[in-house]
Formats: sequence, structure tokens, C-alpha cells
Amino acid sequence: MPRSFFLLLLFFSISIPNAHSQKLRKADRQMVEEIQTDIQYLSNDKLEGRRAGTPGEKLASDYIISSFQKTGLKPQGDQGGWLQSFEIYDGKDISQCHFSINGSELVLDKEYFPLSFSSNEKVTGSPAIALQESGSPWFFDIKEIMESAQNNPHFDMEKALRAETRVLAGRGASAVIFFNSSKTDDGVEFNPAEGILPEKIPVLYVTRAGRKKYLKDISQSLDVKIDVHMEEKKRWGHNIIGYLDKGSPYTVVIGAHYDHLGYGEDGNSLYLGHEKMIHHGADDNASGTAALMELARMLNKSRSLKSNYLFIAFSAEESGLLGSKYFTQHPTVDLTKVSYMLNMDMVGRLNDSSHVLIIGGYGTSPEWSGLISSTVNKKIFTLKLDSSGTGPSDHTSFYLKNIPVLFFFTGIHPDYHKPTDEAAKINYPGEVQVIHLIYSITEKMDGMNKPLFTKTKDEQFGEAPAFNVTLGIMPDYSFSGSGVRIDAISEGRPAEKAGLQTGDVIIRLGRYQVSSLQSYMEALSKFNREDKTTVEFSRGTEIKTVDVQFN
Repeated sequence: MPRSFFLLLLFFSISIPNAHSQKLRKADRQMVEEIQTDIQYLSNDKLEGRRAGTPGEKLASDYIISSFQKTGLKPQGDQGGWLQSFEIYDGKDISQCHFSINGSELVLDKEYFPLSFSSNEKVTGSPAIALQESGSPWFFDIKEIMESAQNNPHFDMEKALRAETRVLAGRGASAVIFFNSSKTDDGVEFNPAEGILPEKIPVLYVTRAGRKKYLKDISQSLDVKIDVHMEEKKRWGHNIIGYLDKGSPYTVVIGAHYDHLGYGEDGNSLYLGHEKMIHHGADDNASGTAALMELARMLNKSRSLKSNYLFIAFSAEESGLLGSKYFTQHPTVDLTKVSYMLNMDMVGRLNDSSHVLIIGGYGTSPEWSGLISSTVNKKIFTLKLDSSGTGPSDHTSFYLKNIPVLFFFTGIHPDYHKPTDEAAKINYPGEVQVIHLIYSITEKMDGMNKPLFTKTKDEQFGEAPAFNVTLGIMPDYSFSGSGVRIDAISEGRPAEKAGLQTGDVIIRLGRYQVSSLQSYMEALSKFNREDKTTVEFSRGTEIKTVDVQFN
């Protein structure tokens, strides 16, 4: 479950399952053994946290495919196989970079490096370190920037250098070469994960070692040659798709994501330690994946099924629902013939005291109210219902295609997005009860016509309620450019009222520049209800500005 939705979920119960106290029927003991085996394997150290596009993901996908094969499902991925592959943006890579001063080549990483927002370009010149002439590379000492920001705990050096680069480029610099003459560490480094667009000129940083060797005399002029070339890195995620074909005109999609955080290298961990740690992801979301495999076994054994069932283990959910979004954009079945979608994410921590089960998507079809009330055993579950079709997991991608959804979730806990989310903490009997409930829902819906879809009022639409305001947009988490691209817009919210559209890219909110999702959230936090401001955005090749009022 993506960290960006974490605050959205804090109103749910936060609890730890105590010793697994539910009494099992004999028929459920085998199920406990099966899901325990599945979760223990998927959260094992050798899978290294199942980060999308890594060898750990490959081990997990091989395991799931083996389970689907044993169950008797048919492959329904790309070209008749089990897998559906898609690209994941993985930051930038320095494919070629040269920097020489007076004919001496500086050592990359040791004596200099490009900044991630540098343009790809060749530049030459003979600048003086202390003089700045138009049309020439400019040297810039960041000592004064550091001194002015020393009492600001929220100072962002990378943003400051980017802003300074724009100023210098506007004054005629053909390239910028930053260095630091102070004794204080500035923390400047190459950020390969940076996804924002480059500036118009090359930007380099000379390290302390490089400065001592080449920039001793600030009065001297230097012959400078710069050649920067960076490329976007990609890795591949893989959805796993199995089909139970009963020859029905309609298909039910049952899904769960199987990826997790790896070592937390994408910045979505809540772990505060300094040691590199595997994030096991037993609850998030080996638990949902195990439930997916178990439901495939159960439904395949049923001899009375009338609907088709498509089982999808999604990858790159933790990167922003990338796998499910890719599937809905490149479906391997006819989406107009999908009856509904059931999604399971973190279903392994049912609390033995509160018995809270959250069901999202409750408002996406009028069928759900009567179905859930007649199916849920209130002696087993205490329900918390969320009507919204959008939320913290892959069902959102299907809701945005006008497909009714239900989302099953047993709640946030202190191990969320930390290495301590381990198999030993799963409430296995509790998960069995969740699986039985979902199976009962499929039984009652089996063979029925496609339920009516209802659009829900998605008040927060993925923006955390810790903020006082919301624009009411769903960001496109796969967007790697500068700004925040809108994937969907909630009805009645400021974005819709201002005339923003799906596909628009927000680049400024009031006086705050928006270059990434993080900077968008930071900008949003500056406003209160009833505030008025402007939104600057790009639509195709045009830059537009609209007025908005938060409510």
C-alpha cells in the first residue's frame, strides 16, 4: 500500500493482532497451513522485500505462477503467458559525462558530478572563477547560500541550487559550476531518482577534492570543456494474470498486489534506522496475495460457477498503482464485460478484540449495500464502510474505468512500511475469516448480470486529511516529468470547479512551484479553507492559469 495514502488511513483503527485466538473448524486448518506457507515464502529474506522489477519480484512471481498452474488456471497475460510486463521509471543514469579544466580531466564522482536537473549538452569556454560574462560557463560559490540558510531547518539545498541555476541562466550563463568554499558540509549529491525536467543549461558540482586541486586561485581564468549526457533508467514490473474461464459473457476480477518496498530505496519506508534493512511486507501485501491464491483454489473447486474469474497479482502498487493502471489501459480481457473488481490489500491483521474489517468501494454500486449486510457475520466482523471508489490500492484503477469495486483491508498497524512487518505477526485464523467472506460474496454474485456502477463523491481523492484543504485530484503516479499530472478529478471539488481536466500538469500552486508530488503536497499544506489562489498548469503545449477557492 503506497505511503502517499498513509495519512488517508489514519482514521481507521490502529491495532496489533494478539495471539491468534480464533477457534478453527477442521475444514479451515488446511487453509491456515496454505496461507501461512504462502506468506512465509513471500516475506522471506531471500525475496529481499519484493521491490517491483527486481530479482525478488521474479522469485515471488515464479511462486505465484506455480500456484496458479497447480490450481488449474489458464494464463491470460501478454502473448498467452502468465506475465504482463510494463516499464517503471527508475531515475537517471549518467551515461556519459566529461569535465576538463585546462586540459585535465576531472574524476567523475570523486572531483565533480552533474546535478540531476542538468541539461544534456556540450559547452566550452574560458571563464574567470570570479567573473561572470554572458555566453560563458559561470562558477558559483554556494558558501553564501549556506550561511543564509543555517538557521532554517526546512531548507532544501537542491531546490535552492535549481532556483539559482534559473537565475544565472537568465543572466546569460551557458553552464553553472557550483562549488563550496566553506568548511561546512552542504549535502549536495547526485540524486538518480529525481524525475523532474532538466534546466536549460548544464549544471555541475565540484567537490571539495576537486576545488582544492583546480580552483585554488579565484582570480584565474580557466579553459573549461563540459559534456553531460544522462539517460532515464527503466526497470520492468510484471503483473501475473490467471483465468478461470466458464464461458460466461461476464468476468469478475479478483486482485491483490504482491510487490513491496525492497530495502526502502524508493523513499517510501517509515523505518527511521540507519542500517539497510529488508522490508518483508508480510501483511503488505503477502497477506492479500495469499488470499488471492486461496480464492483461486476455492473457486476452481466449485462445480456450479457461472461467471468467469480473472485473478491478477499486481506489481508496482507501491510505486503508485502502476501495475493495475497499466492493466486497465492494456486489458487482456474486455473491460466492458468485467462485472466488478474485488481487491485485497493488508488483510492479515484482523484484531481479535475489535474485529474491525474495512470495506471500501461500498458506494460504487447499489448492489453492495444489501449484499454486504446479508453476507457479513457481525459476530465475526465489526465493519467500517467507506463509500469511495478511490483509495489506497489497486481497485482505484478499476473504479476510474467505471467498474464497481470492493476493497478489503484489516487496518494500519505500527509495522506498516517497516522491516518489522513479518509473517509471525499475521493473524492467520482472522485472514481465513476474511477469505470466507469474500468467497461468500462471489457465491452470491456468481452468474448475476453486471451490477450497476455508481460514481462516488471522493472528497479527499488521495490527498491526506492532515491538510486543511484539497484540490480534489488523483495524481498520476507514473508521471516522471516536472509537475503533477492529474489522473482523475473528484466531482464538486475545487479542481473541477476551476475547470482543470484529466491530463493537465500542475506546475504552480499560488506562489509555490510544483515540480513533484512531494512539492505539491508541501504547497497544499500552506493553504486553509476559504483561501483563494491560482493554479498554473500545462495542457498540451499551452500554459494556463485558473483561479481556485478551497472549501
